[in-house]
Amino acid sequence: MDWTRYRFRSLWALPAPPPVVYDALARPGDYPRWWPQVREVTRIDDRTALVRVRAALPYELAITVREVRRDPAAGVLETAMTGDLDGSARWTLTPDGAGTLARYDQEVVVNKELLRRLAVPGRPVFRLNHRLMMRAGRRGLLAYLKAV
Repeated sequence: MDWTRYRFRSLWALPAPPPVVYDALARPGDYPRWWPQVREVTRIDDRTALVRVRAALPYELAITVREVRRDPAAGVLETAMTGDLDGSARWTLTPDGAGTLARYDQEVVVNKELLRRLAVPGRPVFRLNHRLMMRAGRRGLLAYLKAV
């Protein structure tokens, strides 16, 4: 087993319709406004940004995120990532009654040296850290969507 490889899946039930949720998720530059752990998004070009993330644990990740698929009709946003994490992330939005089910899939390999060194003993804590970050993101997006 490669202890530096992670697969995550999160499901967010949201009360807004898919086009509204899609519009919010398709603007990564706004993420720091509603997702506390996304500290900074610096645009490099129309499809690429440097994203700095810090969750509960005392380390920051710097990730270059490049959009590889933007398909509003299918409800899909997909990115490739390089830097402290290499891999991909994908939002898939589907109608859920009057709201939206937002599914987030992420598959990454950790490159940050400290996290690689602590890969085996730290794995449960890193997974918890990710869950806490995703929980805070959902809460932040809920508040953001209410204000829109």
